[in-house]
Amino acid sequence: MSAALDHLVVLADTLAEGAAWCEATLGVAPAPGGEHPLFATHNRPLAIGSAAFAQAYLEIIAVNPRATPARRRWFDMDDEALRAQVRARGPRLIHWVARVPDLAQALAAWAAQGLDAGVPLAASRMTPRGLLEWKIAVRADGRRLMHGCLPTLIEWGGVHPAPSLPESAVTLDALTLRHPQAAALQRALDAIGLHGICIEQAGTAAMRARLATGAVWAALDSDF
Repeated sequence: MSAALDHLVVLADTLAEGAAWCEATLGVAPAPGGEHPLFATHNRPLAIGSAAFAQAYLEIIAVNPRATPARRRWFDMDDEALRAQVRARGPRLIHWVARVPDLAQALAAWAAQGLDAGVPLAASRMTPRGLLEWKIAVRADGRRLMHGCLPTLIEWGGVHPAPSLPESAVTLDALTLRHPQAAALQRALDAIGLHGICIEQAGTAAMRARLATGAVWAALDSDF
């Protein structure tokens, strides 16, 4: 199996606030996104692909106030403490998603390590470029594992969103994960063939994405 970083997840209190943050922080507006009816969320993506992270993108996501979820939202988006932090501090990097060629096989590999990453769900969203369809593993409680450092797993259908996103001057240079259980986190990524992520032992969990924005660098940080 060969997995890869698919996208970074930035949670915003509102989608408008997230788009404004993106322009102020990275110097570029995100592309139009779409809605996720199953989870009552909506997003705006930004292409950040690089030689090291092909087809990677940044997903700015927020609760859709016009919709009602059919289940608990993904990425801990129903966690009131997390939402309060975002309201107080602004949009923040909270998670990342890895794409795999066979979601069932990847989930089985993690289950063998005692990791319950959820069950495959069929999801879709309409975009200005047409319908995107995918399978994604989400726990019934919507919880991220290992404080968000262990990625959510996704298996795309016939179309990946990245090639149709507008080009941007922003590229992903590195993703660093810091966690008290760094060895276990490394084993989990090795089990699905995911390489190129820096993992460091630390007393508390944190993520840092290093992005090139033209001639300067930007770092998106998150502590849990």
